[in-house]
Amino acid sequence: MRRVALNTAAAVTFVVMIFPVYWMVITAFKPTKDIQAETPSLFPLSPTLQHFETAMGAEGFWRFWANSLLVTAGAVLLALIVALLAAFAVSRMRWRGKGPFIVAVFAAQMAPWEALLVPMFIIARDTDLLDSLLMLTGVYFMITLPFTIVTLRGFLQAIPADLEEAALVDGCTRAVAFRRIVFPLLAPGLMATSLFGFITAWNEFAFVNVLIIKDQANRTLPVWLSSFRDVFGTDWGATMAAATMFALPALVLFLFLQRRVGAGMTAGAVKG
Repeated sequence: MRRVALNTAAAVTFVVMIFPVYWMVITAFKPTKDIQAETPSLFPLSPTLQHFETAMGAEGFWRFWANSLLVTAGAVLLALIVALLAAFAVSRMRWRGKGPFIVAVFAAQMAPWEALLVPMFIIARDTDLLDSLLMLTGVYFMITLPFTIVTLRGFLQAIPADLEEAALVDGCTRAVAFRRIVFPLLAPGLMATSLFGFITAWNEFAFVNVLIIKDQANRTLPVWLSSFRDVFGTDWGATMAAATMFALPALVLFLFLQRRVGAGMTAGAVKG
């Protein structure tokens, strides 16, 4: 009975969480008359790709899609490099200020990023970086960095230091030992952190609204989606098709990395 109750609760939770996504996708394939019908249908009776053609043919779709991909990939790659070095220094080296540094990283991880909207706007204004994709990439890097450091630190602590010491005894330098011994074992953790960092930066909405003001060509896709309308009002079919296209990269990346993600998150939770 306990197993039945748990499975039922899991199924209900799954349905509640997945239904809005399902409704978004089927709305993208429904003709406009079915979307506006008084009695909604759970399945598209006559599927169409017209809304996808409208969305992809809309002005700015591919530009904003490329902007989102550029700033997200740049921020995640930069965060992985910096976090990998920081996590290695924290988990493998002894240095003054190590404890306060770890506390600062955890504090940054727990802080609400929305509280930094005004300070980041002032910094961008004073450095003449408003309407800049470079500033947006830096902000996304700042958002994803603490989580990446915390996760990689836990993963590194789960890797026995004896492996590196054995390599050093065999004549390897610390850099060579890290590259040949530790780095391959870190692959699941790197994939896990890169996926969650990608999703965080890819879906971010608030900072774009604050930092991209005049040059609308530098907007990202979430902001464009919020203002996607035509002269007749909101085209819900095209909006849902654009939202489906927007969610596709994160979904594809997750399906590609799902096995590594599970291993990385589990190993990263052993210590830390």
